[in-house]
Amino acid sequence: MSTRRVELTMHRPRLALYAGIRPTLVIGGRGQPTQWGDGTWQVPADRHTTIGVYLYNRMWRFGQAELVLDPEDTSALEYRAPVFPFLRGRLIHRPL
Repeated sequence: MSTRRVELTMHRPRLALYAGIRPTLVIGGRGQPTQWGDGTWQVPADRHTTIGVYLYNRMWRFGQAELVLDPEDTSALEYRAPVFPFLRGRLIHRPL
């Protein structure tokens, strides 16, 4: 199986009603804890891949966002966390 790298930038709001929470990235159903900021991850190059992000505060998940990445997609991704811990986040394509 061939792979490729995807760039993902995680943004948190300057003023949020939660603290000390880090995002979790889900690629193809497998979750992995991440850090805020820039990062790159490996995804399959020959099929569609679902990428999701959520935040977890020991009681519930919030800030969930999901995107299906096409094999021919070359743009970077950007996740924006919500200000309030009961809203959804945004995961968008960002031009390179």
